[in-house]
Amino acid sequence: IKYNQTFERLSRRVSCQVNDAPQRGDVIRAFLYQEYRDTSKQQEIEQRRQRDNLFPGVKAGTVGTDSGVMSPPVLQLQLRNSAQSLTLWQNLEAVQASGLLTQLLHKEIIMQEAMFELVTSEASYYKSLEILETHFLRNPVLVNTLSQSDMHFLFSNIEEVMKASERFLMDLEHRIEKSILIPDVCDIVYYHAAKHFNVFITYVINQAYQEKNYRRILDGNQQFRDTMATLENYPCVKGLSFTSFLILPFQRITRLKLLVQNILKKAEENSEREANAIKAHHELEKIVKECNEGVRKMSRTEELISIEKTLEFKSKSVPIISHSRWLLKKGDVQQMGGPKSTRTMRSRKLYQPVYLFLFNNLLLVTKRSGDKFQVIDSCTRAMLRTEDLEDQGQQLANVFNLKLLENQDEREVNYMLKTSSMSDKLRWICALTPNRRTRFMSTSAHQPDSPQVQCIQSYSAQEPDELSTEMADVLNLLERTDDGWMMGERLHDGERGWFPSRVAEEIQNKEVRAQNLREAIRIQQAHEGGLHAGAKSGVRAGRHALKGSIFSKS
Repeated sequence: IKYNQTFERLSRRVSCQVNDAPQRGDVIRAFLYQEYRDTSKQQEIEQRRQRDNLFPGVKAGTVGTDSGVMSPPVLQLQLRNSAQSLTLWQNLEAVQASGLLTQLLHKEIIMQEAMFELVTSEASYYKSLEILETHFLRNPVLVNTLSQSDMHFLFSNIEEVMKASERFLMDLEHRIEKSILIPDVCDIVYYHAAKHFNVFITYVINQAYQEKNYRRILDGNQQFRDTMATLENYPCVKGLSFTSFLILPFQRITRLKLLVQNILKKAEENSEREANAIKAHHELEKIVKECNEGVRKMSRTEELISIEKTLEFKSKSVPIISHSRWLLKKGDVQQMGGPKSTRTMRSRKLYQPVYLFLFNNLLLVTKRSGDKFQVIDSCTRAMLRTEDLEDQGQQLANVFNLKLLENQDEREVNYMLKTSSMSDKLRWICALTPNRRTRFMSTSAHQPDSPQVQCIQSYSAQEPDELSTEMADVLNLLERTDDGWMMGERLHDGERGWFPSRVAEEIQNKEVRAQNLREAIRIQQAHEGGLHAGAKSGVRAGRHALKGSIFSKS
């Protein structure tokens, strides 16, 4: 596989300068982006564990003392400084020979590492794109198994994405070549995000078709399936699947936003770095939001069309398909029938099955009839109320009341509903009445001691009310059940949803939780209010701060 000259120069410049490079080999080239990303996230998890468990008495951000207790930044650098970890800026021979490590303030070294990680991860990402292009896209055997339309379905505008990434990486490389003390990278991020990164939106929106067509081609094209199996076994692919390369652009644009957030958290307030980070974050946020909205719009419309085909209205028909409507939750529940007497409780007819379709602005109560659903009632979501009922034995376990203040017949109706589990009951209550108070406070309440969890595994949402999580995500905990589910609000983007408790661990240290919340609030405030006013004043103040504040006064 050929490597672009830009990537080669950066790899040589960075990798060959690591102290133990002769023993470890080419560090950046050893990692494909999929591996780099997982390693980086695992180190984030380990860093929080160290701060949370090993040194519970050390406040976040404090400096190590003579007793040998290490501050979180020192822990962070030590965790990354191992034979299995990623390259550190401070380990470059040129940096060590320059004497900068004895002159810089500790917080500036941490900032250099944050900016350097953005550069090295971009190099790793570009290498993975190179393999996608040269090993798969340009492979003549694979190309001959596909029609022109299938080639487009699979690879979309990946070549445009590659060109944008190549230009971006080249500018980052030139910045490092000018000075081993990196002045900034977020100005480069902002320029490329504003000028060139719109190609990510087209690629990501097409991913829904990409996945469906890949499965279709695999099922119906034996030659393609055999060729793909052979290509995936090549050493350069390192045991990774073809699809792991296809999803790289969206993974990268979201990760890039988090890397810029990390720089913003560490930037001096009212500095040029902060101003550039705010602008870069704002541009990346727009791209990620447009990607998400594009994907959701397509999937939601398809889902509404599919649901409408299965509905049968006995009386008043309700139009389902609307640009402003989407499915929140659906599923079977049991409706209590007959009077609450001992005799009826022993009867099998105590509960009758119903199937609920809950949209963001509408509830349909239906009964399943084969492949169809007969609509027996409906109500706008704003006119729904719920009441949790205490368990009264097995027959009345996991039961709640659902009140329709004004149903399709303009009457008030009560339904007593039973779910299959305690978590399912709570999930239905939270979905039906979103303004109901959760057990714990949300991030917007700015409560410094709200419970938090960090994700130690990735999870892909299986239901509309669930949240897909990535390793190292930090969430404010809103609800939890005794049968293994949590509802959380992710700090870096405010997304909410349910996820299995097995994929997360609670953050015990109060100071760590408080710092996570402060950083999330700072990102939110910078995004909402500091973009214009902060950028102008920050540039003026930053020019002086950047030059005069990064060196130790000792």
